[in-house]
Amino acid sequence: MNLERAAKKLGISKERLQSLQETVIKTSSWPEPRLLRFEKETSGVEAGTVVFESGEIIFGYPKIRRAMMLAPALESHFSDTLAVEEKMNGHNVRISSVEGEVIAITRGGFICPYSSEVAQRLLPDGIFEEMPDLVMCGEMVGPENPYVPKSIYPTDSIDFYLFDLARKNCKKTMGVHKTHQFADDHQVKATALLGEFHKDRAAEKIKRIIKRLGRRGREGVVIKDPENRVPPLKYTSSEANCNDLAVAFRYYNDYALDFFLSRAVREGFQSVEWRETPEERKARALRLGESILLPLAETIERKQAGENIEQKVQIRVRSLQTAREFEFHLRRSGIRAIFDSPEPIDEGYLIRITKLIMSTNDKTQALLEGEMW
Repeated sequence: MNLERAAKKLGISKERLQSLQETVIKTSSWPEPRLLRFEKETSGVEAGTVVFESGEIIFGYPKIRRAMMLAPALESHFSDTLAVEEKMNGHNVRISSVEGEVIAITRGGFICPYSSEVAQRLLPDGIFEEMPDLVMCGEMVGPENPYVPKSIYPTDSIDFYLFDLARKNCKKTMGVHKTHQFADDHQVKATALLGEFHKDRAAEKIKRIIKRLGRRGREGVVIKDPENRVPPLKYTSSEANCNDLAVAFRYYNDYALDFFLSRAVREGFQSVEWRETPEERKARALRLGESILLPLAETIERKQAGENIEQKVQIRVRSLQTAREFEFHLRRSGIRAIFDSPEPIDEGYLIRITKLIMSTNDKTQALLEGEMW
């Protein structure tokens, strides 16, 4: 790999790039092609950025900051008009063609074999031939998403929704209008564009959108400058916050404390900004409390009864090789999983997977046996 050329594209010195190797930057030789992967943001380079041996770079998708008090955040962040898109609840991927192969890269910078096969199946043939440097940024969602299984979207398997476009070797993304025009032109699904509003009137409109999305179990919105002049913001529904907490408390020892705290704090700020009545606030408190106590108590009772704490997911693959490679991918990501025997279906196989939640298993058993917290 030509480190000097790669460093120039990254905007850092060759010496700095060399000093980061094996600390912030890790080498990945599987699956091919071989690459360097940024595990953390450093020197202005986003986490998840990958540098291929060919010298091509796919930059990490920028982390989106969150609005806590919506109206003041919109007023201070945006200059005039803003666009509102649905924020979907799945896993973030960047899809591109490298050495003639369509691959899907996770937020952390790994090539995911399963996501890559899904991309190859769902995207139109030849989409990268006319634009070989194209990077499609989007969300994979659905009940057969092995990372975040959700049955709230119109698919019984897994689907891909485009939310931004970029190019190799370039940090900047193309923005709202170009992304949706591209999706229309190429018949690719895109996250719903829910409207464009002047910032002075946007908070109340977004509040109505959020309430409507929340009733449907959806996550929330991403708020963007249509001209891409400032970074986007995100804002989520109470139902999404509580659904996240319900999952996290079911596997309470496998999540960072900030995951729990941040979602509880969001509920407080949203309740105050929306000027909820005592009855509305009590309903929110009940929803929040149930999302904490009920799944946690269920986990403790299941472990008390001698059961393992686990998560059942499934994937649909065309090739058993994809399933074998995905099993290895989970293992290298630190996830212990048991893959059942494949079940032949039309055009492939259904694979049921049991993900073992080891930290919560071990901690719950120890506490039940009298260990102190």
